[in-house]
Amino acid sequence: MKIFGVVGWKNSGKTGLIERLVSVFAVRGLSVSTMKHAHHSLDVDHPGRDSHRHRAAGAHQVLVSGGQRWVLMSELHGAPEAPLDALLTQLSPVDLVLIEGWKAAEHPKVECFRAEAGHDLIAPHTPTIRVIAADCDVVADVPVLALDDTCVIADFITAKVGL
Repeated sequence: MKIFGVVGWKNSGKTGLIERLVSVFAVRGLSVSTMKHAHHSLDVDHPGRDSHRHRAAGAHQVLVSGGQRWVLMSELHGAPEAPLDALLTQLSPVDLVLIEGWKAAEHPKVECFRAEAGHDLIAPHTPTIRVIAADCDVVADVPVLALDDTCVIADFITAKVGL
């Protein structure tokens, strides 16, 4: 599977860009999966639900399946967070995986940058950033594309990963 990351500071437009990219790639006939790194406690389950009760009882994994989707939850029980490479092996094969977060990982990335967020660029300190998607003029050693020009960003990504 081909992978490409989307990074940036909070409120830089990462999630919106990924949403738009998934739509563009789907229209182009590519299968796409996404991964999101959370820096906070993550819970997709709710107390009182059967699956939550299974987890609370000590299950290492709980799979919940229905007519529209299925979800596999894995509990770490104090173990370290799984590395990105291990998590990627859990995905079904697709043409492209878009990865939000994991700034320090070794895959190629686009950095989202919004002037109003007030943060410095990540790109000068992160050699895996191949392009910046910005809502303003930016001087950088990598190409800079308009943050809202999703098709051009999608073209850049597909060219870089060979799709």
